Amino acid sequence: MERDKAKLILDKDYQISKIDNRIFGSFVEHLGRCVYGGVYDPSHPSADEEGFRQDVIDMVNELNVPMIRLPGGNFVSTYIWEDGVGPREKRPRKPDLAWKSIETNEIGTNELMSWLKKVNAEAMMTVNIGTRGILDALNLLDYCNRSEGTFYSDLRRAHGFKDPYKIKTWAVGNELDGVWQVGQKTPMEYARIARETAKAMKRQDNTIEIVAAASAGMESDTFGEWEQTVLQEGYEFIDYLSLHQYYLNKEKDTPNFLAKTLEFDDYIKSIGSLIDYMKIKNKSKRDIHISLDEWNVWYHNRDKDNQSVKERQEPWPIAPAILEEPYNFEDALVTGAMLIALLRNSDRVKIAAFAQLVNVLAPIMTETGGGIWKQSIFYPIYYSSRYGRGTALQPIIKSPKYDSKDFTDVPFIDAVAVLNEKENEISIFCINKSTEEDILLNCDFKSFGEFEIIEHIALENKDCYAVNTLYAPTKVTPIKKTIPNYTAMDLNFSLGKLSWNMIRLKIK
Repeated sequence: MERDKAKLILDKDYQISKIDNRIFGSFVEHLGRCVYGGVYDPSHPSADEEGFRQDVIDMVNELNVPMIRLPGGNFVSTYIWEDGVGPREKRPRKPDLAWKSIETNEIGTNELMSWLKKVNAEAMMTVNIGTRGILDALNLLDYCNRSEGTFYSDLRRAHGFKDPYKIKTWAVGNELDGVWQVGQKTPMEYARIARETAKAMKRQDNTIEIVAAASAGMESDTFGEWEQTVLQEGYEFIDYLSLHQYYLNKEKDTPNFLAKTLEFDDYIKSIGSLIDYMKIKNKSKRDIHISLDEWNVWYHNRDKDNQSVKERQEPWPIAPAILEEPYNFEDALVTGAMLIALLRNSDRVKIAAFAQLVNVLAPIMTETGGGIWKQSIFYPIYYSSRYGRGTALQPIIKSPKYDSKDFTDVPFIDAVAVLNEKENEISIFCINKSTEEDILLNCDFKSFGEFEIIEHIALENKDCYAVNTLYAPTKVTPIKKTIPNYTAMDLNFSLGKLSWNMIRLKIK
């Protein structure tokens, strides 16, 4: 095959899975300026009566985020949820050991749940089993989900919140294999406490779902052993296994960076295979799915931030500006490629959360008290969330390939398609990883009959390292491509070198 040509065949019967909308979820942690100075900024001109920035709310609503994981993250392992409820003037300031800062507790459970209503999202609530335990998880569940008649449900009502939140999804701890985690555990220690916490919480409220933590990632010393132990001990009580994955490009090797999404795809599939094995081993009829509730690019300021946190001395700051990644065009390509992998694995991945939402590893950036702008990664997230809902279709792709530093036979073209039965539309998300050439993509959609092209959106840039800023917010923005002449038998799209694309079709 000539290097500048590729073929994509799409058939309406090549269905992967119905996509769970929660795959477009996100993550808000009490970390840096994510909550204080981002979500919550009472001195800001756009702040509402509760102190939440309206411009942030509007931009989050653009992304249409269905689920948000909170309040952490590493933060949760020393968090005492009772500190963040009740009268604000009585809430204690506490040291947050994860990020060596002071948590003021101005924003707690009730405020976060109020904010979620404003952005039309449900919660994935994480409970602290790093330094707390089963009873604390049960008390928080009772506070949030029971209508009235118990100490904690009546306490919520006394705090001014009459209606229960009915939170469905609960995560049991976070990255507890990591040495950085307060309350670090061995695989068996975590598996047992996670099992017993899940069992007790479901006994109290049998409508909830439980997310158990896997290891912190493929690089973890306990990877594999941790996941197998958790599944062995808790298979009958957990519903999702939580995976985390971030990608780096410290070497500024663009072809190798883009190829890492092959590893991302393999990571998901390997855990899926392990789940299948443990289902057989446990003689279970239950299906456990994946919650990929931390994923993103993270490397620009990682070493500097980690070192500053490690060396920080008293007094610890409130809401320091850390983990504020300046995402460039290249990062947006990887983000788009990771979204393609998530949709392609939607039979396994039912929940996902790009980490995070505002200021910290985020598509949305703000100045405390000031302006707001969209980072480069905002755009593939936006288009995927808006047009990637429906049934995932598996395209057959014939693409030229390349080798990189760590990978061989990397297809230049990667793609997935989504059929929206309600709107009778197809969205094709595809990426051209070539650093040198445009690639002509020949498409075969004959099984769908007649159709028309709605639009072709592309994210392209001549500068891999172009970054949006408050004062230059449009350096990396999508463009509308010219729609070519076509017939149902002959449809060709030119995919620009280093480009992420969305092509939408209307079935007649």
